[in-house]
Amino acid sequence: MVQDTNDVKAKILGAAKKLFARNGFEGTTVRQICEEAGVALALVSYHFGGKEKVFYALFESSIPNYAMATYALQDPEADFANFIREFVRLRQTEPELINLLQQEIIMQSPRMEKLQAYVYTLWKQLRDILEAGRAKGCFQFTSLKQTLHFIIGALIFTRNVPALDDLFETTVMEENAESVDEIAACTVHFLLNGLK
Repeated sequence: MVQDTNDVKAKILGAAKKLFARNGFEGTTVRQICEEAGVALALVSYHFGGKEKVFYALFESSIPNYAMATYALQDPEADFANFIREFVRLRQTEPELINLLQQEIIMQSPRMEKLQAYVYTLWKQLRDILEAGRAKGCFQFTSLKQTLHFIIGALIFTRNVPALDDLFETTVMEENAESVDEIAACTVHFLLNGLK
């Protein structure tokens, strides 16, 4: 029975992630989530207590894995590169979740306050790395706030803009050939150069 419960919860979360990313939180109903998941309507309330709690459960199950990393700050450049690589992996493995986060940030939804609790730890880690790098002379920037905004924007708001795809003359095969490690390396290179 425990397996069945976990399976039902996973189906609900998978369906919700897909629908929230495509339609937004407001544009998705509990009925749609249940239809997509192939489960009875009452199970969202039973397992989660409502649509909003399903929404937060998506972040609870994914973000903490990335927020648990600790950085010694002895080598801020290496810490920065590791932080960026891990976030790029999150972005590549959880594109729907990142798309959902983008929507919530842009709309400044009432859910952002609670979402901030999940992502604050990540941004605090990044801030600490940047401050350590500036103190050691590795990074040069005038405004910590602006630098954080630029980096967070580059991390969250990239690679999910289909309207820009026409700018690139790549074949589907070339695009699919790009590995997560290659994307991470390109992102690290770009952002590190911006800090020097």
